[in-house]
Formats: sequence, C-alpha cells, structure tokens
Amino acid sequence: MSYAPLISHRISHRPPAPANLVGGERVKLSNGAAFPLASFGLQVYDDETARQLTLVALEVGYRNFFASVLARNQRGFAKAVRESDVPRSDIYICGSVLSNSARGYDAAFALSERGCKDNMNAMKAGSIEKLDMIMLDYPGPDAASIRGQWAALEQMKSQGLVDDLAVSNFTPAQLDVILEMGGTAPVVNQLPFSLANQLPGFIDANRERGILVQSWSPLSRLSRSDIALCREIGEAHGNKSPYQVALRFIVQSGASFSTQTRSRTHFQEDLDVFDWSLTDDEMARLRKRA
Repeated sequence: MSYAPLISHRISHRPPAPANLVGGERVKLSNGAAFPLASFGLQVYDDETARQLTLVALEVGYRNFFASVLARNQRGFAKAVRESDVPRSDIYICGSVLSNSARGYDAAFALSERGCKDNMNAMKAGSIEKLDMIMLDYPGPDAASIRGQWAALEQMKSQGLVDDLAVSNFTPAQLDVILEMGGTAPVVNQLPFSLANQLPGFIDANRERGILVQSWSPLSRLSRSDIALCREIGEAHGNKSPYQVALRFIVQSGASFSTQTRSRTHFQEDLDVFDWSLTDDEMARLRKRA
C-alpha cells in the first residue's frame, strides 16, 4: 500500500530560520500542528533534577519537551512547567507509553490505556490537563498487539486529552499496521538516527507516510574521525562545534532531534543550529563520513 506524502515540505530545502525564533525552527506536521525541531528529552534524570533542568531549558528557549515514562520523572518536569513564566500554550509536551510487553489486542489495549492514564496522573503535578502528543515507546510483538496499543492512544485523543499521536522505534512495516487501521495516523516516529547511525532509507520511508523522524540519540556513537570531520566543517561556519554540525546534519537530512544535557552552555549550543546551513558538498561528505 502506498501513502501520499503529508508533511508540508522537506526540511532540507528551506532556508535557515531566523536567529531570533524562540525554540528554534518549526515544521508543520501532517495534521498542521507546528512542531519545534529541537526537543529536550528528559530520559536520565530524577524528578528534582528534571524540574531544575526543565526550568533551565525553558529559560534558554526550548519549547518542545519529551517526558519519557521510562525515566519516571514526569512529575518533576510538570512542576517546572507550572513554576515557569512561559505560558503553557507556548510549550509542546510529549508524554510516552510503554506497553510492548503485552501480547494480543486486548492485553495491549489495556496496558496502553493504563499508560495513558499514568501520564495524565503524573502531569497533574504541574496542573497540566492536556498533552500535545503521546508516543508509544516501542511496538508490540505482533500486528494485533500494535493495533491494540494504537486503539488506546486513539481513545485518549477522542477523550480530548491529547492532540497528536506518535510512535518510537517503529519500522515501516509496523507503521503500516497502524495506517491500515484507517484512523488517526502517527505524525512522529522517534528513531536512533544520527550522523553515526544514518539508517539508510528510513527518513524517506517515514516521509512517504507523512511522518517526521525525531532522533532520540542524535549525538551517540560519534567516532574520533566523525568529530574531526565535524570540527573541520564547523570552522567554516563561524567555529560551530562538532556537535552543532552533527545536529545540523540531522535537520538538513529531514529530521528533528531530542537532546539531553545538564549544561546551560550545551542547551544553548544545541539550539544554535537553525540560522545557518551546511553546503551540499558538506552534507555529502558527512553522509560518506570521509
């Protein structure tokens, strides 16, 4: 089955975004929602650390947050949103559901439904009554299980508790299980896409289905030669760091990214990738990493 492209335009063909755009560049998802390409992924922090770092991220300019259920720190994140001076309407919040251990439609639906409720209960710590996105962290073991998982997320949407639905670590075939259901389609697929793990064909396969790839591990596994190449390229762009070059490569490849850090400097650095561009030759060198 083929699907018409739904994402409004290819990221790599647009000019750099204005430097003063808070939170960095945004792209329209297939449902029309404006999605900031840079996200802070709260995945390795306790509640209090998550609260403190979320406040820093908001001060620096982040407006997109992925609060993973795996980290068990959603309450700390939610408290920071409540304490911040940034209006809730300016913040894009994605929660997550982990239900891939359930097998079969009914079991997967029940565990996913519980996961949706757990997200909302945690977000109450910050008086957050609705999410912008909920994401399945992993697909179930078979098609029936995936359908059950997805039906629970669609129920959450029908209840007015979330606007956008997404997935993580789904192959094109697993995406098609959802698309063939004929209901709400996922708008984002989180994958371990990076300069060091380029996943040939995955960006295009997702784009063809109207789905934006979000890298959940954008700076992982960079080798010394990768860093050296990125440093050389960065020097030609006002001494951008190797990591900024690696993030810019992701954006110009047609994806978004979710980073994590404990450093205000790194928060700022990771946002500073939207008002400049890599050349076609530089992109080709990075794809070849030579």
